[in-house]
Amino acid sequence: MNSSDTTASAELGLRLIVPDRPAVPLVARLDYTADDPYAIKVSFHVGEDDPVEWIFARELLTVGIVRAVGEGDVRVWPAKGSGERTLNITLSSPFGHAQFDAAVAPVADFLHRTYEIVPAGQESDYVDLDAEIEQHLC
Repeated sequence: MNSSDTTASAELGLRLIVPDRPAVPLVARLDYTADDPYAIKVSFHVGEDDPVEWIFARELLTVGIVRAVGEGDVRVWPAKGSGERTLNITLSSPFGHAQFDAAVAPVADFLHRTYEIVPAGQESDYVDLDAEIEQHLC
């Protein structure tokens, strides 16, 4: 895991769950920055092409470790498989649907690092609202 005072990143091994077939191992990169304190970017490396990127709420992963959460495009829930706790993530878009699972421990370690950078409830202290408004008006 890489991190600084304002960013954290980690490589995460996960499995693509394919109905009636063995799961496909993949690698995803998790990125977090204090510049966008509510969001985590997940880049799925699925071949030689550019990675597939999704951005979703940090809180979604955090809550998903303990209970099912999410509506619509991203859903996360805990499970227990092969003796270790796992995290299930389902992503839906107009282009398709995918379900992944990953060990909870590396996800929890990454999330812990993000909360060291920006504590829960203090995200708004890191957002420059005037700059955001100006960016959308110009």
